[in-house]
Amino acid sequence: MHPDISHLLDISAAQHSHLCPRQVLGVRIGLAGVETLQAATAGRPLRLLVIMETDGCLVDGVTAATGCAVGKRSLRVEDYGKIAATFVDMESEQAVRVTPRLDVRQRAFAYAPGERRHYFAQLTGYQVMPDQELLSIQPVRLVRSVAEIMSRAGVRVNCACCGEEIINEREVAQEGRTLCQPCAWGGYYTPTQGVNAPVARIAMPSRRPVPVAGNGAAQRAMQR
Repeated sequence: MHPDISHLLDISAAQHSHLCPRQVLGVRIGLAGVETLQAATAGRPLRLLVIMETDGCLVDGVTAATGCAVGKRSLRVEDYGKIAATFVDMESEQAVRVTPRLDVRQRAFAYAPGERRHYFAQLTGYQVMPDQELLSIQPVRLVRSVAEIMSRAGVRVNCACCGEEIINEREVAQEGRTLCQPCAWGGYYTPTQGVNAPVARIAMPSRRPVPVAGNGAAQRAMQR
């Protein structure tokens, strides 16, 4: 086990109130990515950018191991639905992509003696497996520059179509106009009413009143 991993797992688990195998993978991927990139940059301090290929528990593990986060603009999610992360040195643009080995679920049983349940074999095995048994690490080249990915924070323009503000150089120039990406290409939503239109209330099913009597009645009702 990596000497720092218990503390890092505690940090990740605190976000979930439990620890799962994917958080362990996130911590191990984060540590391996930083270590590999550090070696490739001759040990000088890194300005690290992490690009995740999925969201969820894996991201929390990587964040615990690296300190990178969406709120710090040092972690981004390109959601391919893959258990993978790319670690980028923003100075040199050197990058490595780290993924679990394809047969890692089966390999985990060898590192959890006597455990027949796959979830708990992974939870235990992923913590102690050597990197070469657990992970695949591959140098990669970004198809966009770090400057383009990161942009300049604080730059503001307004969309010529919808009028909304666009920050961080995410505007699109189209036929001489400055547009936001949804107006230029379509987005993940379609407006159903005008701006500031009242939102229809959603009828909620009625709930039984929670009794306040003793003998644990209230607690039992809340657990139903």
